[in-house]
Amino acid sequence: MLMVEKIVHDHRPVTLVGGGKATPEDLYEALTLAPTCVAADGGAALAALAEVSLAAVIGDFDSIPGALLAELPEGKRHRIAEQSSTDFEKALSRIAAPLVIGVGFTGGRIDHQLAAFHSLMRFAAQPCALLAETEVIFLAPPVLRLPTEPGDVISLFPLAPVTGRSDGLVWPIAGLEFAPGAQIGTSNRATGPLTLEIDAAAMLVIVSRSLLGAVVAELSGASDPRWSGGGAV
Repeated sequence: MLMVEKIVHDHRPVTLVGGGKATPEDLYEALTLAPTCVAADGGAALAALAEVSLAAVIGDFDSIPGALLAELPEGKRHRIAEQSSTDFEKALSRIAAPLVIGVGFTGGRIDHQLAAFHSLMRFAAQPCALLAETEVIFLAPPVLRLPTEPGDVISLFPLAPVTGRSDGLVWPIAGLEFAPGAQIGTSNRATGPLTLEIDAAAMLVIVSRSLLGAVVAELSGASDPRWSGGGAV
């Protein structure tokens, strides 16, 4: 995978805001856990609406309003002209942080959401959780532990062939060969605290938005195992 120079470095989680469906309240919730805010191109409009200061704006600048772009200090504008990646990828690949919370990358156009899910796998070495209207979506690390309660919905969706093991699911996943078009694991349920062991950087986990704080704590923990490189592209 092509290596790019990092633009934003932070020892705390970072909020990345995009131009998809999101509200100022969504942004404020993310910022309580990830106080540095970066915009992917047109996501700067939501930051401006919410009166949130930006550390950087990264993208090809084809969707940010011209007047808003002109108001930004030159040192915060980072134009990436190539068209082989999305604005989400341009920004995510240039952030170095324990975790990125993505706001404004779900809802709206389905193709944009699918592209964002693909990016989670492509840049698996940078943990990222996408905040949706009612859910949190992220790529499973090698080991995941969450304080789920009995009945919590846990959905697993493979982006490539992948296997794993579980403790705390009504329907355990050991022995299953997950793959798109074959075996998926949506609408499973927790029996209590959840532990997942996943064998490749290819499994999306979808949980209730009420677990956002726990997801952030787990994915940004420095001692937790994580993928050292990108997933399959």
